[in-house]
Amino acid sequence: QVHLEESGGGLVQAGGSLRLSCVLFGRPYSRYAMGWFRQAPGKEREFVAAITWTGGNTYYADSVRGRFTISRDSAGNTVYLQMNSLKAEDTDVSYCAKYRGTTMVGVTTPREWDCWGEGTQVSVSS
Repeated sequence: QVHLEESGGGLVQAGGSLRLSCVLFGRPYSRYAMGWFRQAPGKEREFVAAITWTGGNTYYADSVRGRFTISRDSAGNTVYLQMNSLKAEDTDVSYCAKYRGTTMVGVTTPREWDCWGEGTQVSVSS
């Protein structure tokens, strides 16, 4: 079995930055993409960003494009999310996950991901 553990959340003012980290524990035995979702109070979980196994391709939600950057340290089984120019609407719990699909067609769909972490709180004050 594998599991993911997020860290790096915190409280920042609007316009500030945070860097989230996600470490994968265990042995996946296959190539996979990793990514980030977020969920604000009273809202559904939504896709944020993803990165392929090699780190050669990245995907971003329109709401974060240009502000967030996802990166991956394959050797260390760690994925990062650098969040800049944070807005109040970015307040949420951020989750990392492992992609289960064989292609990237379903990258924005939560059901195509598994091994969800427990989440890390991101709070942005306006």
